Amino acid sequence: MRNTTLSDPPVVVVTGASAGVGRAVVRRFAQDKAKIALIARGIEGLEGTKREVEEAGGEALICQCDVADADAVEQAAHRIEERFGPIDIWINAAFAGILSRFLDMSMEDYERVTKVTYLGQVHGTYAALKRMVPRDRGSIVLVGSALAYRGIPLQSAYCGAKHAIQGFQDSIRTELIHAKSNVQVSMVQLPGVNTPQFDWIKTNLPNKPKPASPPYQPEIPAEAIHYAAHHKRKEMLLGWPTIQAVWGDRIASPLVDRYLAATGVSGQQAKEPVSPDRRNNLYEPVPGDFGAHGRFDSTARTRSSQLWLTTHPVEVIAGTALALAVGGLAWLGTRSRR
Repeated sequence: MRNTTLSDPPVVVVTGASAGVGRAVVRRFAQDKAKIALIARGIEGLEGTKREVEEAGGEALICQCDVADADAVEQAAHRIEERFGPIDIWINAAFAGILSRFLDMSMEDYERVTKVTYLGQVHGTYAALKRMVPRDRGSIVLVGSALAYRGIPLQSAYCGAKHAIQGFQDSIRTELIHAKSNVQVSMVQLPGVNTPQFDWIKTNLPNKPKPASPPYQPEIPAEAIHYAAHHKRKEMLLGWPTIQAVWGDRIASPLVDRYLAATGVSGQQAKEPVSPDRRNNLYEPVPGDFGAHGRFDSTARTRSSQLWLTTHPVEVIAGTALALAVGGLAWLGTRSRR
């Protein structure tokens, strides 16, 4: 069901807007000529994103802040509504990660990943709901992952945070339903995506980080997130790898543990060693404007048949019904000739 309570064009907030999935999400909403508030830490990336929005005919407001800081997020939300008016859509795309065995991590790093990836979405959702609930309209999208259901080695902090977001969504949705609120909270579970994160995620491993399987280009999750913001769905699973991970864990979790134990450590490392002067963005942004894509354009998937199927339910039902009808007629014709 489409959400018809949003403004046209909408006022949109995107966290993690300077690069990666967040950058691609901004570009997608810019096609709607939306008024878009850009939240991230890196000013060069934010300025580049703002230029792209304006070139596409939209309006953009830079709100440089760290989503781990609840007060900063609240101040950003206040500033956004002063400039653009009521927020219609809030997209929580910011995250942080570290590639490391659990026992090789410091608890300071673990806490930092949790604050950005989990509490960052909590802070954004809180600021949005404070404004949307009294107006009884609005849409919030939590950006999750297949790892919200299926943990993998070397990413215990990130996996734990994504699991936490999934439980958080369950809880606040029940409260909104109890209150008979028209505010929508959706969650999109992403597969691996070709973003710059693999060049700046902190790692304690000897070789460069890489996705465990061919990633999707960021425009595909951006399309899914845009769809979720406008339709009243609790959750969207994006890509066949995400569906395989979720259902594989539900059906045979202990076997998946053993498979990932055998393949997950080497599968997340490239052959090239980590450069000794490599910088990471766990505590401070890496300087520069990196755009939406990472270094895996040559192997990244550029389309998702699964996304088309999940966003075209009427066509899928009609096509299935037609196939059944044709099959039934063919069977009847065979019977009549006997």
